[in-house]
Amino acid sequence: MQTLAMNPARTRLMPRMLIGVAVTLTLLIVVAPLAYIFARAFGEGWRVYAANLMHPATVHAIWLTSVVALIVVPVNIAFGIAAAWAVARFRFPGRSILVTAIEIPFSISPIIAGICYLLLYGRQGLLGPWLQANDLQVMFALPGIVLVTMFVTAPFVAREVLPLMQSQGSEQEQAALTLGASGWQMFARVTLPNIRWALLYGAVLCTARAVGEFGGVSVVSGNIRGQTNTLPLHVELLFNDLNATGAFAAASVLTLLALVALVVKAVLEGRRGA
Repeated sequence: MQTLAMNPARTRLMPRMLIGVAVTLTLLIVVAPLAYIFARAFGEGWRVYAANLMHPATVHAIWLTSVVALIVVPVNIAFGIAAAWAVARFRFPGRSILVTAIEIPFSISPIIAGICYLLLYGRQGLLGPWLQANDLQVMFALPGIVLVTMFVTAPFVAREVLPLMQSQGSEQEQAALTLGASGWQMFARVTLPNIRWALLYGAVLCTARAVGEFGGVSVVSGNIRGQTNTLPLHVELLFNDLNATGAFAAASVLTLLALVALVVKAVLEGRRGA
């Protein structure tokens, strides 16, 4: 029986070709667009860039985006921990349905989610007359933006924490209870330290998604300049106004936030692995 001898030159060539293809595609698909954003944003100088960022409408868009993220992320952290704990530690009717429900936002288009909220909370929606009678406005206001953003970001924390809780088991928590720890002490001293890196990882992903959400927010916000337009929506408005420099300046803020999220994500991945 003959054995096929590998050609040393061919063995060295294949990895180099694969690395070359990967680097080329990364440069074309990722690096070039990012570089172009910053090149256009600073194309007319620092003063024009700063003036575009300090425009009242842009400042309001940044502020609104930050407020939405500050509301959504803590709520989703609490929801993710509670959902993961319930699924990992208890057996109850409908457990599999809960797991499936957590994943639903990943399979539904954000635009569809926005339309559903509009048909539910809008003036002509199911709850619209009651909301209007009680002088409560959900659509085309901050509550609607928060609700749809919360929907699209709901799975991120839960799906990071749940596998870790399932793999770790509940032995340490049961031992803590046996030694007299209260429920809060068990969570703070045993559960939370064991899941902290997965929790932070999920929070970073949730934040990045909340800041960059466009489709669902565009439906429920009304995209009112200076009132209900978040930063992604504001970029579109500036492009429609033919203000390319201002649009790229606003887009550079989103890009910087995404890059920061990627760096934090890489650090947390390393800590999780360790």
